Amino acid sequence: MKLWNTACALLSVVCLANSVSAGKLAGTRPNIILVMTDDQGMGDLSCMGNKVLRTPHLDRFHAMSTRLTDFHVSPTCAPTRSAIFSGRHEFRNGVTHTIKERERMALSTVTFPQLLQEAGYQTGIFGKWHLGDEDAYQPYSRGFTETFIHGAGGIGQSYPGSCADFPPNRERSGRYFDNAILHNDTIVKTKGFCTDVFFKAALGWIKQQHQAKQPYFAYIAPNAPHGPMIAPEKYKKRFADLGWDGNTQGRYGMIENIDDNFGLLMSKLDEWQAWDNTLVIFITDNGQAARSGKLNGQRVPIFTAGFKTGKGSPYEGGTHVPAFLFWKGKLGTGVDVPALTSHLDFYKTFCELAGAAIPDNVQEIDGRSLLPLLENPQTVWADRALFVHKGRWEKGDNPDTSRYRDCAVRTARWRFVNNKELFDISADPYESNDVAAEHPEVIADLRAKFDQWWVKTLPLMVNEDATFSPVQPQAVRYEKQLQERGIPDWVEPEL
Repeated sequence: MKLWNTACALLSVVCLANSVSAGKLAGTRPNIILVMTDDQGMGDLSCMGNKVLRTPHLDRFHAMSTRLTDFHVSPTCAPTRSAIFSGRHEFRNGVTHTIKERERMALSTVTFPQLLQEAGYQTGIFGKWHLGDEDAYQPYSRGFTETFIHGAGGIGQSYPGSCADFPPNRERSGRYFDNAILHNDTIVKTKGFCTDVFFKAALGWIKQQHQAKQPYFAYIAPNAPHGPMIAPEKYKKRFADLGWDGNTQGRYGMIENIDDNFGLLMSKLDEWQAWDNTLVIFITDNGQAARSGKLNGQRVPIFTAGFKTGKGSPYEGGTHVPAFLFWKGKLGTGVDVPALTSHLDFYKTFCELAGAAIPDNVQEIDGRSLLPLLENPQTVWADRALFVHKGRWEKGDNPDTSRYRDCAVRTARWRFVNNKELFDISADPYESNDVAAEHPEVIADLRAKFDQWWVKTLPLMVNEDATFSPVQPQAVRYEKQLQERGIPDWVEPEL
């Protein structure tokens, strides 16, 4: 009996080590670091099975983490960001595109950083915003106390209307180096590769908050590995030596550079002994952007973790992305959570963790709190319907004519695509077998849910009739500052 009791006790210790620690998480007020990369997908990590890439730091983080294994975002970048910060589908914030004034998050939206700020948090963004370049839409007007961003949807981008980066960043050659960046109210000239700069800026700010014992939310959103495929030469060399084409060298080089920067983040949290009160999350903003490359001159597929599509697709590969969460002593280590979860869920989760009240008069929230799952990965999680739509119809078109184009409904079991195809994800996760003919009752139910959602959402697409801005605000800001006080060099923080 004594031996049996000892064995049971040891088993309990092991189970506890791999599960959430006892106690409730609400109101514990951790620091929160959300790292979200751009266009990196499930196949772009060695821990997910990629045999060409080396991502040892993210692999180690994956092994440490609680993993949301059925986690979904939007099919493209600005929509995902809008959904995260609002807790509701991007179309309900007016974000139906990534450009053409339809990337601007509705000013009626109350963001969770605003609520965290009211609850005593400092809030910082480092990298890509992509929810409006006009002053009222900028992060410092949407709840961020620290802003360190490029303009538009990517470094160097420029489109008709307001969506455009600072003029010096638009030079094609080496445009991911030595960029002009908006640091709060001042444009500064940075030195070095963009991802390195964004992580260093974030870590310098995090160090300040840590030393001040100030709770914070840090959003680190590099533009990499979005195209153009530019990486430091030292990161491209290994892929060049293997015989990969220039684009693959650049893209994979950017990913390995991200991994090194994530490793720097981990090492600094070690050094600062900050893990105990810090929740760190790694996700990507949409499905994998690249599906092939040239190896020794021949076009070959690259690893996609089994998904048949990627970025911009209403199928599984467009929205199913990595989601790793680590909080020392609070979340399980190496635990997989299979429940259907979403980027919509961060809003309530972060507010609940921070003890930040969500007023009754904010926008209707579509997401849930993840805390029940984080406290007990086996908790009962009610089924739900997640609505997917690529958007991007032509400016001036009636959105209703695109209702069933590039759309999907996802439940725990089913994915209903383009109002016609049905896949049983529980048995067929890579969507090889359309079972629509066998389940007309499922199609009828999901179609009715989608139609109800669409009718309710259509009036909230507030940017559809927006006229193009006559000026590009970041260009105006740059030229004005250049004339009045010049563009100072950014002072890199000491870490």
